[in-house]
Amino acid sequence: MTQHTDDYLLDRRIKIFQPVDGYRASSDAVLLSSAIQKVKNGEKILDLGSGTGAISLCLAHRFPAAQICGFEIQDELVKLSNQSAKANGFNNLTFLNCDLRQAQNSWFGQYDHVITNPPYAKDDMPSPNKSKATAHNLNDIDLTAWLKLALKCLRSQGRIYIINRAEAIDEILSVLYKHTGAITIVPLCSKSGQNAKRVLVCARKGVHTPTRILPPLIIHKADGSYTTKAQKILRDGICLFD
Repeated sequence: MTQHTDDYLLDRRIKIFQPVDGYRASSDAVLLSSAIQKVKNGEKILDLGSGTGAISLCLAHRFPAAQICGFEIQDELVKLSNQSAKANGFNNLTFLNCDLRQAQNSWFGQYDHVITNPPYAKDDMPSPNKSKATAHNLNDIDLTAWLKLALKCLRSQGRIYIINRAEAIDEILSVLYKHTGAITIVPLCSKSGQNAKRVLVCARKGVHTPTRILPPLIIHKADGSYTTKAQKILRDGICLFD
């Protein structure tokens, strides 16, 4: 078993096992998980590229009646994620070792919600650490192909949630165009007055509701501490739209 640390999310409400030397979840995972507002009993959520499982763990805590599955290419992360799910008593959560470049027809049209934090790096120099490079750099699948797969996995009227670099917004919208509506864009800014470095995008498949651009979510105050809203999301686990 991969050497790991025992870490926590949502102010120690959730235990998560992460590699000592490898990919580790950032606050982006918790921020993205907060974008899901409502989940009906029995609805199915897919975490596409689940990494160490942080997004799914937060969702299993918030929505115990949902059925949640994470697809991840790194087998060692899948094993750790399933350990984390067991440690938290999340019987509604499982992680599978899947290569998104070899998509299965059985995935398509099966999920009410697809949430994804795709690798950000397109042209960046890969990390010398194999696990980090796999998680951060797009290899043999680009962002467009990744998001098209996510849409295929969605049922009609299902919802997709994405976080990525701000400069990827054109590519994200080009994929969502004609396939989704009710697109909601939330710029994520480290501090007030700064440009957004990340964007969080939500959309619904097969509807035609107009796009909305919401005010930015400011993560840190001038002194580096979390803003009140960020604190409530990252520590208390509230929904982004509450």
